[in-house]
Amino acid sequence: MDPADLALLLDVARTGSFAGAARARGVDPSSIGRTVAGIEADLGIRLFERTTRRMEMTEAGERYLARIAPLLEEIAQAGDEARDASAAPSGTLRLSASVTFGQRVIVPRLGAFRAAHPAIRVEGVFTDANVDLVADRIDLAVRLGPGVEGDLIVSKLMDTHYRVVAAPDYLAGAAPLERPEDMARHRAVLFPFRDFRSRWLFRDARGKVVEQPVDGELVLTPALALRGACLAGLGPALLPDWLIGDDVASGRLVRCLPEWEVTATTFDTAAWLVYPSRSYLPAKVRAMIDFLRDTTG
Repeated sequence: MDPADLALLLDVARTGSFAGAARARGVDPSSIGRTVAGIEADLGIRLFERTTRRMEMTEAGERYLARIAPLLEEIAQAGDEARDASAAPSGTLRLSASVTFGQRVIVPRLGAFRAAHPAIRVEGVFTDANVDLVADRIDLAVRLGPGVEGDLIVSKLMDTHYRVVAAPDYLAGAAPLERPEDMARHRAVLFPFRDFRSRWLFRDARGKVVEQPVDGELVLTPALALRGACLAGLGPALLPDWLIGDDVASGRLVRCLPEWEVTATTFDTAAWLVYPSRSYLPAKVRAMIDFLRDTTG
């Protein structure tokens, strides 16, 4: 039986429908149905129970897929190892990140990556949705926050820090912004997540933490939109250093309250490299991991 057809069964099981597997593969759902029906006919068992509303695996299907999944993984790894041993890193690399991190950090570096690894085709999946790495065939993802949960391989790319920033023109005509409590006199540009839009945490050099309520009429996403509104002088904003570092260096934005650390969640945040749990890491993924570590931070 063709391993590619068996891999399709796993896609159907993960997505829960022929349509979902077809979207992931970019094919017509009818072709998925024909392939599954052919496998069921060869095996003489029904793998999926279909109804007009949903599709579920049968007990026989669950047992069958539980046995073939590790075998297909071994076949894929064997092919990767053979290719990696005989040539430079190559193939298609599906890379995921948030919209803002992808546009601001990854895209500007793709030219240098392509020059170093011309045989690797990069497919960037930039979305603020928390994609399923396995179902969406993502080889490597960059995720932001205090940490990453789930059965995944995770390593830190770089530490991240948040800053309160504002445009010089805004600060010239606004109330002083010298202490956390001064935020009560300003209408901030806010991110829609609960903590980001309600209160910010400030920590001084002695470790004292102050919880300061914030408010404002502009709630924007993605973070690129907050940066744009801040540059336009619409108010102070809480933004990550990797997004506004160039703006602060050039004077387009001013860092407010520089003697205070600030965050909306926790003071220990980072950009994390995440990839599916595999005993073998393809050379194309290792190449991107090494490149991002060398060019960020």
